[in-house]
Amino acid sequence: MREFIRHPVDIPIECSTDRSKKNQRESLRNISHGGLCFQTARALQPGRAIRITIPVREPAFETTGTIVWCQRSNGHYDIGVQFADAETEFSVRMVEQICQIHHYQKQVLEQEGRQLSCTEAASEWVANYAKDFPK
Repeated sequence: MREFIRHPVDIPIECSTDRSKKNQRESLRNISHGGLCFQTARALQPGRAIRITIPVREPAFETTGTIVWCQRSNGHYDIGVQFADAETEFSVRMVEQICQIHHYQKQVLEQEGRQLSCTEAASEWVANYAKDFPK
């Protein structure tokens, strides 16, 4: 059983390595205990430091990690990133919840035609899904 919730591909992240100073927009795949996985069109070398930005709030959440694996998959690369410490992991878990609430808000609008404020979406998401959110 997985210990993370898979993210919809509509939750973007930005990343840059010491070789590429400019941020590349990528797709977050999942967040797990101690790290995250994202998709990219190019291979990234394990062992390199990477800066991750998740622009789902203002100011955007930023952190650093280390690329621990890179696997080719269906015309793209899945990149595994390990966080430096438990504090970073906790912060990313909070961002993960924000991502889930943001997706819920979009899903309700698309499927039910209800436009929820951020507060309303958060309240409904917590009531319906927080108990199932991995700890």
